[in-house]
Parts: sequence; structure tokens; C-alpha cells
Amino acid sequence: DDVAQYYGNNSNDGTLRRIHVPILMYHYVSPLPQDADEYRVDLTVTPGAFRAHIQYLYDEGYETISLRQLYDALTFGEALPARPVVLTFDDGYIDHYEHAFPILQEYDFTGTFFIITETADFNTSGHLSWAQITEMANAGMRMESHTKTHLDLRNRDWDFLVHQVMGSFESLQAHTGQTPSVFCYPAGRYDEVTLETLAQLPV
Repeated sequence: DDVAQYYGNNSNDGTLRRIHVPILMYHYVSPLPQDADEYRVDLTVTPGAFRAHIQYLYDEGYETISLRQLYDALTFGEALPARPVVLTFDDGYIDHYEHAFPILQEYDFTGTFFIITETADFNTSGHLSWAQITEMANAGMRMESHTKTHLDLRNRDWDFLVHQVMGSFESLQAHTGQTPSVFCYPAGRYDEVTLETLAQLPV
């Protein structure tokens, strides 16, 4: 349901390109809790199923790329592997570190993780810590912005949007040393004011 947008050099070489790249989006990669409601059921992939997904992609010759690489291929004609695939993980759950990260490393795959930065700031239970986020970034994972608090960005003023977006970008860069280049709208929700504000931000 979430929607991502690239930030960075928005110029292009004037060429229109169409590239077929599968993008697989994950939320929870964990055993399903006994008290799971319908939303948790819908958003959960078990570690065994996730491993099967990765094994299939590996066996079929897929190579993981980041959303930034995909953007650069579309915009500037940068080369991609013969069979590229993007793996994304939303919300920064602890099981991304406990289950997804080791499996990705085992197959020499990478993922793009959209982080709600205040969950790391406050060591929110069930979410990644800054130490884990940094370890994953150092191992080649891409850590991108999913706002500070995952609140709906519609009907908001300038200060709120700047805090949510720039604040999360700055936190990610400070902790990981990576410069974020992709922003993921919480639940895919935004309005014209959101788009106009983000277009003016120096990210």
C-alpha cells in the first residue's frame, strides 16, 4: 500500500525508457502470532516462506538492486543486471533484522528498508534499533525514509511535513552515513500540499 518517491538529481537525458523490474514489498517476516488480526495476517510472511522466495529468485538468476539503481536506469540509462529485482521492507520491524537480514546475507542479496525513525529514537518494542539499522546499512542494505512517526501526511502544514520528512532523512544520514534518496509515503497517502512541499525540500 505504501508509495515511494525518489529524491536526488531529478534531471534526465531526455530519453523515455521502460524497464521490467519486479518489486516485492514485505512488512512482517516472522512467525504469525496466535492473536494475529486480519491485518497482521495479510502483512506477514513467515521466515520459511521468505527463504523460499529468496531461494527461487536466486535459482532463477535474479540479482537484487535498489530503488535508486532502478531510478538511475530509467533516468540516465545506467546498466542493470540481466534479471534485476527490488526487495523492499516497510516500517522497520525487528524481524527484518532477526529473519530477513540473515537470509539476504546468506544469498548475497540486498534490500531497501523504509524506516520510521522515531521508533529507533525511542527504542520502540518490536522495531529496529539504531545499532541494528547501522549494522544493516554497513552490510549493504539501503535504509530509506518512511517519515518520523508514520502519520498520515494529508491535510498537514509546512512545518509538520518538513519535520516528518527532513527530520527522518537527517536521522538516517547521521546514524548510517548513507544519504537517503527515496521517501515512502505512509500507507501511500498524500495530497497536493504534500507533493508541493516535498518538491521544495533540499533532499
